[in-house]
Amino acid sequence: MVIFQNLYSMLEKLYTAKVTATGGRNGHVKSENGVLDIQVRIPESMGGPKGDYLNPEMLFAGGYAACFDSALTNVIRTEKVQAGTTTVTAEVSIGKLEAGGYGLAVTLEIEIPGVEHELAKQLAEKAHHVCPYSNATRGNVEVTLVVNETVAS
Repeated sequence: MVIFQNLYSMLEKLYTAKVTATGGRNGHVKSENGVLDIQVRIPESMGGPKGDYLNPEMLFAGGYAACFDSALTNVIRTEKVQAGTTTVTAEVSIGKLEAGGYGLAVTLEIEIPGVEHELAKQLAEKAHHVCPYSNATRGNVEVTLVVNETVAS
């Protein structure tokens, strides 16, 4: 087994999720505790079956949106900013890379009610440096932050 030394080699683990996939994009995904137990399919636009099925990009988008929103809430609390309930919507796209293989691109649409737009953008940037998903994808996945303007209270 090869262990790569990097920024995370000294990571103090707080939690570890264990999920097993069988059958790839046309298969089954199940967490160790059984809470996640689903079938996944290739999206129709990529040649998969018609119908509404989960796929790896949906699972990644849900995880990233939840994680970023949590990081954003933490930053808002730490900065002692009064804000409404935040919302983060993640769009995850898969596509072919010029050099071969496939890659992902992410757009995070962020809403921070009750906060002036410029401050909202600063808070989102800070959250982008705190969020574990953002840190894991930095330099590997194109991530675009879109902070929607909301009416400040």
